[in-house]
Parts: sequence; C-alpha cells; structure tokens
Amino acid sequence: MGRVRGASPRVFGTSGSPVDPRSAAVSVGAAWAHAPYPVIVADRDGGLVELNAAARLLWSQAVRGDALWDTVPAWLAEAHGRFADGVPDGTGEVSGAVADRFFEAHPTPADDGDVVWWLIDDTDRRLAEAALAGARQRSALLADVSSQLLSTLNVTRCMEATARMATDHLAEAALLVAPPQGRRHQLTYAYRGGPVSQVTAPVDVHAVPGLAEALQGFPPVPARWIDPASLPSWVRPADFTEPVGSVIVAPLPGHGVPAGALILLRSSREQAFSGDEELFARLFAARAGAALSAARLYTEQASITATLMRELLPPRLENVHGVEYAGAYRPSRDNERIGGDFYDVHPGTGPTEETLVVLGDVAGKGLDAAVLTGKIRNTLQALLPLATDHERTLTLLNCALLSSHHTRFATLVLASVRRLGSTVELRLTSAGHLAPLIVRSDGTVEETATRGSLIGALPKVTSATANVTLRPGETCLLYTDGVTEARGGPLGDELFGDHRLKRVLAECAGMPAEAVVERIQMLTAQWVGSGSHDDVATVAISAPRGADLTMAGGQGRVGSTMYRRNG
Repeated sequence: MGRVRGASPRVFGTSGSPVDPRSAAVSVGAAWAHAPYPVIVADRDGGLVELNAAARLLWSQAVRGDALWDTVPAWLAEAHGRFADGVPDGTGEVSGAVADRFFEAHPTPADDGDVVWWLIDDTDRRLAEAALAGARQRSALLADVSSQLLSTLNVTRCMEATARMATDHLAEAALLVAPPQGRRHQLTYAYRGGPVSQVTAPVDVHAVPGLAEALQGFPPVPARWIDPASLPSWVRPADFTEPVGSVIVAPLPGHGVPAGALILLRSSREQAFSGDEELFARLFAARAGAALSAARLYTEQASITATLMRELLPPRLENVHGVEYAGAYRPSRDNERIGGDFYDVHPGTGPTEETLVVLGDVAGKGLDAAVLTGKIRNTLQALLPLATDHERTLTLLNCALLSSHHTRFATLVLASVRRLGSTVELRLTSAGHLAPLIVRSDGTVEETATRGSLIGALPKVTSATANVTLRPGETCLLYTDGVTEARGGPLGDELFGDHRLKRVLAECAGMPAEAVVERIQMLTAQWVGSGSHDDVATVAISAPRGADLTMAGGQGRVGSTMYRRNG
C-alpha cells in the first residue's frame, strides 16, 4: 500500500471502522514499555503508535498519531517503510545517528500489523572501534616515520624528511629548528605541496612561546597557550601566505641531548589542533628526535674515525734527496682501509742525513691490528733521533710493546738510506721480518743477509745489519708475507712463493720504483683472484738512472702511494 510522506495515519478497529490512534486498543505490554532501550511502535502506514520512556527521552515532543517521517530521523523512517512493504533488503538490521548518539534499530512485527523498533545504543562500541582504528593508523604512521627517518644517517636529509612528513600528516606548514651553532640556528621549512628549504640564520627563539624551552629539552607548552598572531615572520615558510590559526611547538628529544624543536602551523581556515593531534605530534617529534640524534651521533663518529684513519693510513711516498721511493698497501678485506701491515718514510734533515724507511707486519688483521700499528709508528716517530742505531731503536721499541696491554707481536725491517753521488747506500736490519730483496740492473735478484728477533715477544732483541749499495737503476724491495703467502693460482690453493716473487723482480730490472710495486701488487692480486688474502704491503727504494730525477735538490716527485681494492 502506498503512503504519502507526512500524511496522518488512520488506525482501524476490529469492526473495520476508524478509531482515534490515541485510544487505539493496541496492547503495548510490559515487555518493552519498561525496557532500558528506546522502543518505538509504528503502524504500517508510518504512524506513531507508542514510545516507551527511554524513547521519550530522545523525542520528548512526540505523541501517538504523529507521522513517523516528522518525528524520527530519515534513516529510521525509510527502514520502517521498507519493512512494512516487505522489501527483502528491508528485513535486516539498520543503524544511524540520533542527536549525538548512534543506534542500531531491530524491527519486530506485532500481531496487529504494527512494527516494534528496538533501538540499541551502539555509540560506545563505535567510538571504541574508531579510537582503535585511529590508534592503529597512528601506530602504522609512526612506524613508517621511524623507518623512513632511520633509513638515512645524514643529518641534513633527516631534517628535510622530518619537515616534509610533518606537512604530509600533521600540519599545513612546518619548521624544524636545529640546536644553536653559536648564535645561529639551522632552519628547515616545509609546506604542504611545496619544496623543502633550509637556511642558517640568527633568530630570537624567545619570540616563540615554548621554543627556547623545547630546544633545551623541556616539556612542550600547550598549543592553546600560543597566540598565532604573535609569531615572528621567520617562523612561516616564505610561500605559506595563509593567516596562522593554530600552532604546536614540540621538542625533539635526543639521546641525552635535545635534537631540536618542531613548529607545526595550521591556517585559520583549517580546524585547530585537537588534544589528540597535539599528543600525536609529540609522539611524532619523539621519533624524529631519536632519528636525528642517531644521525648526528653517526656523523660525529664518522668524523672522528676519518681523523684517526688519516693517522693510520700509509703515507704518500715521493722522491727524497735524490732517491726514489714508492709504496703500495692492500688490506686483507676489501671493505677496510687499514690493517696490520704498515710502512713509513722519515726523510733526513738534509741530503747528507740518512732517511729512515720502516716496513712492518703486526700479527692479526683488521682494526685491532691497525691500533697496534699506529702505536708502533708513533713510537718510531719519537725514536727518530736514535734511528742511526738500529739495534738500540729496536730494543726501545720492544720494551715499549712489552709494557703495553697488547698481546700481539710484530715483525719489521729498518732501512737507513742515503745517496752518495750516483749510488744509494742502505743499512738494512730485520726484526723477525722477511729479508729485503735487491734487484740488480742485470736482472739478478739478491736476498740481503739480515736477520733478527720478533718485536714485542721476547725480552731481548737480537739483530744483524746488512750494508747494501744500489747503483743507478737498481732497486731494494721491502715486502710483507702477504706477497709470498698469497694463496691462489689455477687451483686456488698454491702459494705465490719466494721463487715467483724473485722471478717477477728479475723482470722489473731497471724499472722505476713505482712501476716495481705496481707490478707486484697487480700480479699478487691476479694470483689470489676472488679468494681471501692477508694484508699486502710493499716499498721499493731505487737509485735513479737519469740526472733529471735529481733536479731541485732531488725533491721531484716520481712515486706515489697506491690504494687498491682489486690490485
């Protein structure tokens, strides 16, 4: 049966004659009249028959006989119409809002054709579900924030990412204020849909309520305490022209030291920050602060490491007082730059003074070995005034290592070098190290007669010094066991060995010092291939062939240190 919206319903008695709805003989019964839920009874034509006490709290002005369309929300009136007409999809449950509450409506047909609607308050459940969904969404966002910010340990990129993500999820504009550098602050600006920019400028942080305190790590001031109209102009990004309507100042807590502060801005046309949003902004700032603190800590450690590394790396070798020097070093691991092998060249004060060359090998690999390497190099630097006496120098170095906390030992060879006319005079002393090799101009390879005991292992050092003369074009090679013990070859398990090294050196007769070390490094790298190997260090000392190499007092550069990953 069709109905006209808003028409007064007619109620019929058992005889078929119309009766007044207000006196209709409809038994509402005690089953729902005193129910704690709102209950509405309506006839098939959409007329209001009865309401219980709970329903009257919602519709206090409603009386029996009123049109349902004029009394209850449209969602309930439409559901009643579908149910009364027997529409299949109208037999299920429906729900909707009544004032500031949310209800589920369950229809029950009465014997006389009326429909009893039971309204169950579902507000609390829906609010809980909404809160849970919001919490999950915020947790996922915070996890994403942490993932993105911690993916970079670059401070500048981390600051830019923080400001950009703040405008993506929290505010229309954001400003990240870094801790002061003297009287200046690094400022990172971002606004929604625009680029991120950074400047360093002197700003008065006390002009923004709570900013000075946030930069010192104090808790934030409530957003309602900040007057947007009082903000200084430097707080706003240049392209953010909207009037500011709401502000949040949140500290960026770090690892013991504040990482800065974050200022969030919303225009007056946007809704002001709510309490929940303010709390979430603090959580966001905490994640960002942790990431920034980690990035700054990494940067500081990387700077310290780089400074220390410069002291541990092999030096750059050059022509000194008319003598050619060249060196090369390859660590045992391709991802490292330092290890247990080392060399140094300490030039004499003049052409008549001896230049001290040191090449050594500390037991072990990696950083631990490199630390002892640095100690040995520094000790030898301090012993330079005594370096003309090799045995005394080695004895003092041995005492220094025995008195340290290190349990490692080292082998090394000392070479005192001086040019006399066209020849180069060397005094070579080995301390448990491989004897240096001499390459004569005719390709003959000689092993020097020097032997000695380890450094840092025995209470007394024994050594024997060999005197060698290099004629023009001849070379003395100092090397570590990483050359001869390089394991590889066709089957991957054969040592490079002394015989191959001597054969290679014979082929290098007459070559400059730089060419000699480069060839040895190249061939040992090829021999090892992709297999593991020990540290490899080589130093070549050559008597130059031509007079052009001794120009300007013999200081012309002819050699350089080579650092190679693959030979």
